[in-house]
Amino acid sequence: MRVIGLMSGTSYDGIEAAAAEFDLSGDTLRMRPLGRLSHPYPAELRTRIAAALPPAPTTTEAMTVLDTGIGQAFAEAGVRALAELCGGDADLVVSHGQTMHHWVDGGVVRGTLQLGQPAWIAEATGLPVVADLRTRDVAAGGQGAPLVALFDTLLLRGLPGVPAALNLGGIANITVVAPDADPLAYDTGPANALLDAAARHFSGGVEEYDRDGRGAAAGQVNPALLRRLLDEPYYRQPGPKSTGKELFHLPYLLAALADAPTPDQRDVLATLTRLTAVTVAGACRDHGVTQLVVSGGGAHNPTLLRMIGEELPGVRLSSSDDLGVASDAKEALAFALLGYLSVHGLPGTLPSGTGARHASVLGSITPGRQPLRLPAPVDTAPDRLIVAY
Repeated sequence: MRVIGLMSGTSYDGIEAAAAEFDLSGDTLRMRPLGRLSHPYPAELRTRIAAALPPAPTTTEAMTVLDTGIGQAFAEAGVRALAELCGGDADLVVSHGQTMHHWVDGGVVRGTLQLGQPAWIAEATGLPVVADLRTRDVAAGGQGAPLVALFDTLLLRGLPGVPAALNLGGIANITVVAPDADPLAYDTGPANALLDAAARHFSGGVEEYDRDGRGAAAGQVNPALLRRLLDEPYYRQPGPKSTGKELFHLPYLLAALADAPTPDQRDVLATLTRLTAVTVAGACRDHGVTQLVVSGGGAHNPTLLRMIGEELPGVRLSSSDDLGVASDAKEALAFALLGYLSVHGLPGTLPSGTGARHASVLGSITPGRQPLRLPAPVDTAPDRLIVAY
């Protein structure tokens, strides 16, 4: 089956599309990646998303406008992926949508909202669409995140030692695949969320992020600010746990700066980068990680990678590219896999990763132009993933 995955993360800069062919034989799933592309959000839509994200107040009208606008942007990305990656021939689109709110109350996720109406994607591509993949896990008592854990587990299983996957998006999440133990997965804290907020704030919106980590590389860590940031109770909560921009946003950073003034903006960037490195490293040490496979936008930040390496001497850092999965495509491919599992009647969650009562088949399906015909249900879930080109 040829599947297109569409993903936009907490950095809300655009949509990553990836396509792959999946073939399940027994407990082995073969994946042949077909390529990836980036589809930026229009500037006006990105501004609307930023204006509606927590802690800003919003309206039902703004949410409706965003649901349509994001859905249309995802539809454009789907059309491009269908033509450019699949030669016009695919079976399914899987859309993560744009997370606007992740409702966490006392460590329990009560709800999660991803916008981007899938009907626009189905109408534009003519293909059935699996969307709203997080909510079922939340309904089953889970965190609804990180949903890449199953993909990570299948990809890392069999590697020596205690391998872990680290995704550095707006939020950093980790999946630990220790031998003879259930996989663990959770959000460790901010990766790019606070860094991006600081870069936009200090540049008056001219810079969207700390390009190549240059600002952080030129600065010095402020120990007082780092201590203030590390006082955040979230870091002391046990996993499974999840977080987002409902917690880690610009007002949060400004409150910390009020308590620990840091006049040089480069020092702020250096401190925020070290914060990510420290919190990631703490999670890795807690679980005895020996190899860290990195993906996501933060994987392009050499200063961040250097700091993580400094915090984890003796732990091998590598890229998911080394395992055949392009770093920038991994999340889109992970959601393509989840949609593939859903239409075959297979669960896409790991209860040990999300804390759910049981594994669940994820998402809702919007039919394409043709009558909806799902594949015959499959009884055996995959136990390993082979990436083949």
